[in-house]
Amino acid sequence: MKDTILLFPATGMGHLVSMVELGKLILHQYGHQFSITILLINGPFDPPAITSYVNAISQTHPSITFHTLPQRSVDTAPTRSRAAIAFEFLSLYGSDFFDYLKHLPDSSKPRAIVIDYFCASALPVAREFGIPVFHFFTSGAAILGAYLYLPTMHEEINTTQSFKDLPDTLLRFPGFPPLPATQMPEPLLDRNDPAYDYIIYFSEHLRKSDGLLVNTFEALEPNALQVLADGSCVPKGTTPPVYCVGPLIANPDEGESQHACLTWLDSQPSKSVVFLCFGSRGSFSAEQVKEIAKGLENSGQRFLWVVKNPPKDNSKQSEEADEIDLECLMPEGFLERTRERGMVVKLWAPQVAVLKHPSVGGFVTHCGWNSVLEAVVRGVPMVAWPLYAEQHMNRALLVGVMKMAIAVEERDEDRLVTGEEVERSVRELMDTEVGRELRERSRKLREMAEEALGPRGTSAAALAKLAKLWSWSSQG
Repeated sequence: MKDTILLFPATGMGHLVSMVELGKLILHQYGHQFSITILLINGPFDPPAITSYVNAISQTHPSITFHTLPQRSVDTAPTRSRAAIAFEFLSLYGSDFFDYLKHLPDSSKPRAIVIDYFCASALPVAREFGIPVFHFFTSGAAILGAYLYLPTMHEEINTTQSFKDLPDTLLRFPGFPPLPATQMPEPLLDRNDPAYDYIIYFSEHLRKSDGLLVNTFEALEPNALQVLADGSCVPKGTTPPVYCVGPLIANPDEGESQHACLTWLDSQPSKSVVFLCFGSRGSFSAEQVKEIAKGLENSGQRFLWVVKNPPKDNSKQSEEADEIDLECLMPEGFLERTRERGMVVKLWAPQVAVLKHPSVGGFVTHCGWNSVLEAVVRGVPMVAWPLYAEQHMNRALLVGVMKMAIAVEERDEDRLVTGEEVERSVRELMDTEVGRELRERSRKLREMAEEALGPRGTSAAALAKLAKLWSWSSQG
């Protein structure tokens, strides 16, 4: 009988997809030895697409078992931050996790549990059952180091002010470029928001893990991994072992090859198209959309642009209506004037397949880590335009350390990115020596990513170490 590895992702499509890809990797390499069960919780902000995604994975990978924990409710009053709501919701599942493990027959007890950073309430429960607990960190190694260091920074920083009120303060994480305090992830900006305390709690539990799996590869982040190894991120304690098992990204679905934008790309010259896509939650004001359009038109570059409806408030999250009136949203005449060299897609495009297409030569991205890795694997250089979560931190890495991106700059007074700035960044990426250097750097990293996941690669070796550990735990 195979030993079970239990995976516990946080809510949200990005976290689920990364954890599923980890499960698929384990089964691909060690399916003769392990089975995979993934625990699901239906979050208050989860999109309907998650259900169809889980159904599709169940059909294509029947060796992955899904189990949904009971539905919980949480106060979603508009006065509360989205992060505080989500983190409180996740913290409620410790008792449900206990009940799930308690009612499993001894023969089905998992040999190891891999939890998301945000599922910290599961760690003490697993300890009660004597089951090894590992974290899977869905961002990169540098961000992992910063989050490990957060409890130390929280203790030592000489202020009671919130980061949002310190515009002139630079924060210094081990091995990380100096970061303006106001560019910290949104849940950390306000010390009076419960989300801040949750993040500190989650980071404290990272330090208690039996091992930290991270979605990166050694050649992509050597400096960050050195800092993790020398103990700088946990100066008064011990850093758990770190296992780089990436890059883990989803493969294009078969049906995605039929999308109209891919047919359009087939008719474009090699590496001539800049692709603009800002994740499942990223959207812009009507004013910002018009500025992007102006910049793209004036740049003279070929483009493929995914557009969502503007949000109805300042949350940056689109109200995804079934239909978008592009003629109303765009500057007058824009679609007609650019139809020979541009395509605007409503709501969604098959990003992995688009980045894989030989006509794509650049990527304007919100800097979500999954999107970054998808670009790395395909050797596509980026324009970094962060919107939320840890994306400003990712931009600092992409531009200052990894040398894979050009930064977009916002206006200080209203955070608008002007059409002139869009034009500048796109031109620089696609049509200058700077862009060519980024493209060459991206090509080399693509080769390194392939090597990492190869039979003798560093990520394959890290997974082999984990498999041996998990086998020992089943014998112990």
